[in-house]
Amino acid sequence: MKVCTHMHEYNLSSWWGQCYGLRHDLGPLIRVEQHLNSTTYLSIVADQVHPIMLMAYPNGDGFFQQDNAPCHGACIVQEWFQEHEGDFTLLRWPPQSPDLNPIEHLWDEIKRAIRHLVPQPSNLTELDSGIHQAWCQIPRITFQHRVESMPRRITTILKAKGGPMKD
Repeated sequence: MKVCTHMHEYNLSSWWGQCYGLRHDLGPLIRVEQHLNSTTYLSIVADQVHPIMLMAYPNGDGFFQQDNAPCHGACIVQEWFQEHEGDFTLLRWPPQSPDLNPIEHLWDEIKRAIRHLVPQPSNLTELDSGIHQAWCQIPRITFQHRVESMPRRITTILKAKGGPMKD
């Protein structure tokens, strides 16, 4: 995610968010300090996300969605998901499909909130605080609407033969 403030531009591709879906609020943001490779990604999923998913969905009826970043397809990551397939369902997701990815729309909301901060963040600590504050202020209904709109969005994209859709 790239966040531009009036004075600075930050490339935050290492930010990672988790959403629980309709039964729960948005999950925590996990800040990744280092480059996100398959080993780092697997560590996040195994050590932080997996326990949250087990707690939120003790019956294994939760869904986990990835956006097909290269680290998601690594053998060690795929093997881990196969070993834990009863804990939650890993959704197959088309690559390069921001219209079908609810988290992308939440990131857009966070970026808008950051652009409206006064004063603007002048360092990563202030930006971190602003992002977490914006994340916590996203109404649950916002994410619910995104999830509930998926069948309509899929139909629209199929009609557009895979092209982008207008919201």
